[in-house]
Amino acid sequence: MASLVSTHLLLQLVLVFSFFHFNLAARRLADSAETQQPLLFEYHNGPLLTGKISINLIWYGKFKPSQRAIISDFIASLSTSTPTKAQPSVATWWKTTEKYYHLVNSKKPSTLGLSMGTQIIDETYSLGKSLSNQQIEQLASKGAQKNAINVVLTSNDVAVEGFCMSKCGTHGSLKGESVQGKSYKFAYIWVGNSETQCPGQCAWPFHQPIYGPHPPLVAPNNDVGLDGMVINLASLLAGTTTNPFGNGYFQGPKDAPLEAASACPGVYGKGAYPGYAGNPFGNGYFQGPKDAPLEAASACPGVYGKGAYPGYAGDLLVDPATGASYNANGADGRKYLVPALLDPSTQTCSTL
Repeated sequence: MASLVSTHLLLQLVLVFSFFHFNLAARRLADSAETQQPLLFEYHNGPLLTGKISINLIWYGKFKPSQRAIISDFIASLSTSTPTKAQPSVATWWKTTEKYYHLVNSKKPSTLGLSMGTQIIDETYSLGKSLSNQQIEQLASKGAQKNAINVVLTSNDVAVEGFCMSKCGTHGSLKGESVQGKSYKFAYIWVGNSETQCPGQCAWPFHQPIYGPHPPLVAPNNDVGLDGMVINLASLLAGTTTNPFGNGYFQGPKDAPLEAASACPGVYGKGAYPGYAGNPFGNGYFQGPKDAPLEAASACPGVYGKGAYPGYAGDLLVDPATGASYNANGADGRKYLVPALLDPSTQTCSTL
């Protein structure tokens, strides 16, 4: 009996740690984001997303208009054409990704401009409430496919293959429709609303984790599920733009890369460690074995601010009116919590 209990507890711990890496292989988190060892990402000569890219949102399931606005305002916040006056900002956070482009070609670096595209709303659950990975790709294909990132967002009553078991979201690429005799690949992202299924894993630090003594933080948009989706979407966007086709910047295997943001999972402020966010206030760049790559965000697991360490997301800002924790200002007066990104020039996790 004792052996069975020990085995059950061990499996629980293994499951918990896996969630900090979305669909990525588990990685050890340094004692502090400020003392971490360099990750030594390499560039594998693959393309990054460049030019003007539209982000199309495919809403699957029931979402309130106010919930959709949280995501669309976040997308708008990424643009530097209409910068947010309040600092630190989402646009400032996103500028870290520009360093990847400078490393590819320092003399004439390519540029990337993200903007809101179209929104497709499927409230009738056209494919049911239990989706396979293939069905996620089918939904992603509904958006425009040229010069686009198609983002599939599933509601809290939709089960997705692997969701809450090994991932909170994924990104990849698909072959698009032929245009003037030429075929193109397009990038896609899927993120699920974990509010009723696994908020302790996919919406931390806004929900009490399965383990850890620290209480959850107050979500900046008063929606644990959607604020958690923003964190995961931010991480996957960083990985998508710097490793869109599996041969950009990443560390480890191609089917489970650690990318620009996933390299710093769970870190949002100083002093972060797993379960505690901090004191409120194939041929690109990659490191590690090919069967478990880290990308721009997954290389910094659990890091959201300075001083982050396992269970503590780092020192964060606090809204005096609501008590909500955040680290970036966005469009329309929004506040968001965004993950640390791997700074390729220093090979360390960069926070606002």
